[in-house]
Amino acid sequence: MPLFGNSFSPKKTPPRKWASLSNLHLLDRSTREVELGLEYGTPTMNLTGQNLKFENGHWVSESGSFLGDRRELQRLRKRNQQLEEENNLLRLKVDILLDMLSETTAESHLMEKELEELKQHSRRKK
Repeated sequence: MPLFGNSFSPKKTPPRKWASLSNLHLLDRSTREVELGLEYGTPTMNLTGQNLKFENGHWVSESGSFLGDRRELQRLRKRNQQLEEENNLLRLKVDILLDMLSETTAESHLMEKELEELKQHSRRKK
């Protein structure tokens, strides 16, 4: 007989009360179809105070103020185009600066090499 009891006989777990504690099985069929059916409705969301709904593969404003949305959309597209052009110009400037830097670096290395050769040549003459 073990001193502290049999360690290989675990305690039995108490039986479960219910398989599910949900009340949905108590609802009638029509209520269950409304609650759990395949008709989800259109997805909606609220972004910065503007309600949007998803229809035909696109997010559409629920408020119906399409003129304001179109003007805002045109303004944002114009601003986006300006920023893209500015970004392209800045990339071009960076490329030019990198080319100038590499050219200057190459010239500097060439001059250092020529200077070393002249020093060596002058040492040989002495």
